[in-house]
Amino acid sequence: MIPTPRSFSHIGLSVPDLDKAVAFYRDVLGFYVIMEPTEILEDDSDIGRMCSDVFGKGWTRIRIAHLASADRIGFELFEFDGHHAPENNLDFRQHGTFHFAIQDPNLEDTLAKIVAAGGKQRMPVREYFPGEKPYRMVYVEDPFGIVFELYSHSYELTYSAGAYS
Repeated sequence: MIPTPRSFSHIGLSVPDLDKAVAFYRDVLGFYVIMEPTEILEDDSDIGRMCSDVFGKGWTRIRIAHLASADRIGFELFEFDGHHAPENNLDFRQHGTFHFAIQDPNLEDTLAKIVAAGGKQRMPVREYFPGEKPYRMVYVEDPFGIVFELYSHSYELTYSAGAYS
C-alpha cells in the first residue's frame, strides 16, 4: 500500500549571522518571523537537553529564529558557535540535502532583490517549455552561500507535463 503524501513542515539552515539571515529571508523573500532570534545554551533545561540529543555534547550555544513562508512552510535558522562555511556550497555528489526551492511568479523581480542584497545568480533564468508555457527557474545563493532555486510556478505544474521532454 502506498502511504498518503505527507505535508512538508520546515527546513533548518545553518547561517553565519542570524540577524542578517532573518533580515534577508524576511525583507527579500517576504517570509514572516514567527519567533525572534533566541539564544539557547548547552545546559540542563529541556531545550538544552533536546539540542544535546541532536548535536551531541560540546555545542555550547546556538541562536535560533523561526520564519514561515506564505504557504506555512517553516524556515528554522541556526547560528552555531564555531560555524564554518563548506568548501563547496553545491557538492551535488555528496548525498544529503543540497538545495531547496522557493516559488514566486515574479521570479525575475525576486532574483534582482536577491542579487541586490548580496546573493548570487548561479545560472541564467531558464524556461521549461519555451514558447508554450511561462514556467521559469533559476538557481541562486543567499548572501551566506546557501544554494536554492526560484520557480515561477508550482512543482506539480512544472513536472506533471514532462519538463525534460
